[in-house]
Amino acid sequence: MNFIERTGARILAPTIQAAGFTVTVGLRTLGRLGHLGRRRRTVMDQMHLSGVKTLHVVLLVNFFIGMILALQLGYELAQYGQQQAIGFAVAIAMVREMAPMMTAVVLAASVASAMAAEIGTMRVQEEVTALEVMSVDLTSYLILPRVMALTIMAPLLTLLAAAVGILGGGMLADLQLGVDFSGYMLNAIDSLKDRWVWWLPVPKSLYAALIKSAVFGFTIAVVGCASGLQARHGARGVGDATRGAVRNSIILIIVLNFFLGKLIFAN
Repeated sequence: MNFIERTGARILAPTIQAAGFTVTVGLRTLGRLGHLGRRRRTVMDQMHLSGVKTLHVVLLVNFFIGMILALQLGYELAQYGQQQAIGFAVAIAMVREMAPMMTAVVLAASVASAMAAEIGTMRVQEEVTALEVMSVDLTSYLILPRVMALTIMAPLLTLLAAAVGILGGGMLADLQLGVDFSGYMLNAIDSLKDRWVWWLPVPKSLYAALIKSAVFGFTIAVVGCASGLQARHGARGVGDATRGAVRNSIILIIVLNFFLGKLIFAN
């Protein structure tokens, strides 16, 4: 076996196998949507764990992201006497890109890792095997509640994150750059009045943020659960699964963010 074959066997084959398994987990989850009624209590519990318990981190991160945007944009716009345009720029950047993406990164670091560690520990301690022996549907019992909970909570967290980020930018613009806060907020609101279609009373930028965050939430949860199910070889395997869940989730967030943005704002 030459060098190229060994490289493919050690790197490409496991990667492709893991990707295929993750896609299979996602498709099986979609096929179990009819089981949501019987899993509603577990879904609510997972919504609390993945949403409420990460709320403070999401808000803190996005508050400072809004301040950073306002600070850097303010310095540049001040050179052209356009400080009043900070509200437009920060609102568009937060709603379209930063809030969905930074919220997803926080969820990947906190929720995907927790899912991978929890399910991975169950796998290496043979609890998952015991459930399989008892003919329990693992997708319905373990994965569906986690995936649906994060898919629901991610857009809600993104809305709050965007609002807090815009407020953070407004506070910095008012206190440090001399921009009137009320004027900043009026410009921010005006920038988000673009409609996608006339019959949908939701601004296009906000609609894009909700779509992105829902896709991100679904992806993060599926990757986290799939990584946990693939854990092997004791505590080290759980650590590898957790690390892989965070890494793969963030990579997919960045890639999906590009394609979703291109699809939504192409026209």
